[in-house]
Amino acid sequence: MGALTRRGPGLRVRLTLLATSLVALVSAVLLWLGWVLVGNVVAAVPRLPAGTPVRVGGVDVPAELLGAALRESAQHQVLVIGGFAFVAVVTAAALLAWLVTGRVLRPLQEVTETAQRLSAESLDERIALSGPRDEVARLADTFDAMLDRLQAAFDAQRRFVANASHELRTPLSVVRTELEVTLSDPDADEAELRRMAGVVREATARAERLVEALLLLARTEGVELAVREPVDLTEVVTRALRAVEPEARERGLRVRRCTEPAFAVGDAALLERVAGNLLENAVRHNLDGGWLEVSTGGDPRWTTLRVASSGPTIPAESVDTLFEPFRRAGVERTARNGTGLGLSIVQAATTAHRGTIHATALPAGGLAITVRLPAAP
Repeated sequence: MGALTRRGPGLRVRLTLLATSLVALVSAVLLWLGWVLVGNVVAAVPRLPAGTPVRVGGVDVPAELLGAALRESAQHQVLVIGGFAFVAVVTAAALLAWLVTGRVLRPLQEVTETAQRLSAESLDERIALSGPRDEVARLADTFDAMLDRLQAAFDAQRRFVANASHELRTPLSVVRTELEVTLSDPDADEAELRRMAGVVREATARAERLVEALLLLARTEGVELAVREPVDLTEVVTRALRAVEPEARERGLRVRRCTEPAFAVGDAALLERVAGNLLENAVRHNLDGGWLEVSTGGDPRWTTLRVASSGPTIPAESVDTLFEPFRRAGVERTARNGTGLGLSIVQAATTAHRGTIHATALPAGGLAITVRLPAAP
């Protein structure tokens, strides 16, 4: 069932009716007070001797009834003249309230019209309300800021989908090409078929790693942790180092480890993925014969994990882009290994742990990444 549509008078009509009702109420009270006061004042006339003829409004009135007659006449005039004034004041108040509320609510109408025109394809439109910086202007500025965030999110989503499609298409294209070439060769022997099978296996393994990384990023980004328990980062780092040790030894990297007892609060599996991604990134984007340093520590509030490594020089202005999906050492989709999602997953997992992450380009080349997580009590 669709959402129920609210029906009723608009805000301008309600404000006009409210203002008019208040003016009518005040005017009625003033008219009644005038009617009472005039009657009392006029009734307090000096007493005349009995039998003295007095004419009031063309009618002879006995002297003893003069006060009552004058009071009735004065109150009647107050009601007649005050009634016309009451109608005029209420009408003027209604017109003025209608005009003023229309002018005051015009910016809100602009906000509404802009919101109605917006779609995923027109998020670049802004209200940009000018004039005094009152509550309505602050509302418009808040709406514009929200549109900025929405546009950035939609742009990031489009880039992510385009990059993911590209990354998935590459191994699939390799598989299709190998199959077509091999199957079209009638003289293909067992060795050729085995070579083709090896290429297909490597391509499918790459696609599988990418899909797993995408699923992990989707499960981690913008969600709350289901598990929060004390986690020893030194043990997490030990397991992550053990996983990258063969590749580091093959490339001749010097690994320095400086770990202090460090306990964080969070999900052990996710924190192991954080350490693993940082170390894998440090090994794969390092230089042959380079170095890698990992350290843990912290204070009563924060637990710190720092991974630094040698590598190519990275411009300082490009450091923040490393956390974007499918960025590898500041270059999009150029590495032959990895998925380009490692640092994106690290950032999402750190945010889910209510921590912070900071990357610094080293002057001699390479990168240092520091992750701060809430410490376990």
